[in-house]
Amino acid sequence: MRTDYRWLPLACLVGAGVSLIMSGCTMGPDFRHPTIAAPDQWSGPSAANPAASVAVAEPIDPAWWNSFGDPLLTELVTQAIQNNLDIKVAAARLAESRAQLGQSRAAEFPTLDGNASYTREFQSPDGVIGLLGGTGSSTPGTSTNGLGGRQGGVPTQGATSSGLPPFNLYQYGFDASWELDLWGRVRRTAENASATAEAQEEARHDAVVSTTAEVARDYLDLRGIQEKLRITRENLAYAQRTVQLTADRAHHGLATDLDVANAQSQAASTAADIPQDEQQQAQLINAIGLLLGEYPQALAARLTAPSAAPVVPPRVPVGLPSELAHRRPDIREAEATLHAATANIGAAKADFFPKITLSGSVAIQATQFTNLGSWGARSYSAGPSLSIPLFEGGQLRATLALREAQQQEAAINYRKTVLSAFKDVDDALTGYAAEQRRRDRLDESVQASRRALELANKRYVRGISNYLDVLTAQKTLLTNEEQLADSTATVTTNLVALYKALGGGWDIAEAKVSDAAQ
Repeated sequence: MRTDYRWLPLACLVGAGVSLIMSGCTMGPDFRHPTIAAPDQWSGPSAANPAASVAVAEPIDPAWWNSFGDPLLTELVTQAIQNNLDIKVAAARLAESRAQLGQSRAAEFPTLDGNASYTREFQSPDGVIGLLGGTGSSTPGTSTNGLGGRQGGVPTQGATSSGLPPFNLYQYGFDASWELDLWGRVRRTAENASATAEAQEEARHDAVVSTTAEVARDYLDLRGIQEKLRITRENLAYAQRTVQLTADRAHHGLATDLDVANAQSQAASTAADIPQDEQQQAQLINAIGLLLGEYPQALAARLTAPSAAPVVPPRVPVGLPSELAHRRPDIREAEATLHAATANIGAAKADFFPKITLSGSVAIQATQFTNLGSWGARSYSAGPSLSIPLFEGGQLRATLALREAQQQEAAINYRKTVLSAFKDVDDALTGYAAEQRRRDRLDESVQASRRALELANKRYVRGISNYLDVLTAQKTLLTNEEQLADSTATVTTNLVALYKALGGGWDIAEAKVSDAAQ
């Protein structure tokens, strides 16, 4: 009797139709973008405490480092975007996550494998062949040719007392399988991988924001240290002239040896500050070099020469609070992580339900190589398989509880990230305005200290006052000048902190990062 296989294509179509109908059944909650209650406007300096450089609700300049008007700073930031190792690591992790996304999406499609093999086989007469028929080696002379003494098992023609003779087996064909994603397990897994890839992309954006801000901050700190070095060296030259002047006056009996000793002490104390500032200068150059992927002191020739400290612009565009979630990469990363955790819940719930897999194989199998082209050598199999979880020892429930707890953690982390972002911006705005007011007061103090030193020096030369007044005025002026240099540098670095808090820079650098990652 010939079996009719014409029903197989129809069965395949029915199975595919069932799969398409059931594909709408996806377990677990669907992800919804969280809403953020943002304030209407940023806080800023009050009218009673105005600042020279103020924040305005205007669109942010993506290339914010250009606002300092320093071509070298722009060059360093551009080089860091292309060569920074942290950015390269983040780009590599993004490539990994995208590859994993490809793996997850591949599970949505059928698999088809080709195979071919050749084997030389010998079947043991005491094994399966012995059960099906033939003469076993341990029971010589047995006439049984089938299981349980029945006839019609393995033909004895050509067989020996040791069973079937060795033979060759050639075969080639195709195997196919496809899991019917009835409950959305595969789709949820792919959704998780997609959200994870999105989170890695935002992590790369965050690396760009952090790197550009770090380069700018180190560069501005370097210029601040160089300004302090200039001030210290000028004060040292002044102190050395004072030592000479005091020594001349002591030689003529117009000053005491105590005045000379005090002048020498002040000069030595001023000179002692120079090595420390030079050390900080070298360390900052190395820090910038590391951010640019360079070896220590590779940038010394470009950065050691003093340059005027960059100035802040009079108006600083900061955009609107409602735009912060779109600009800050860490908020976007936290949202994508929450999305991935939500998708994992659906995948865990789908594991509670049966899995149906359609599988089939077509092969040509022959013991003679010349028969491999014969249609009579064909063999095939097709049919569904069903896997039902009956007892897992509580593993499935524990996995679901774990996924739900991870989603709760991701939701809390998202809220914390949002609150921290608004805090960063508010702190940066407050610090930027406050440091400008401090710098203005320190500038007034320096002007007054410089005038006091001039008066004290004139009174000492005329013999009206002793050298202690000059020494005190020198120390006060040096301290105030150093504080002014520190405050001026802090104003610029506070502006960098503000730009970083606003999440600026990654969008304009995206093309450069993509090119560098290839």
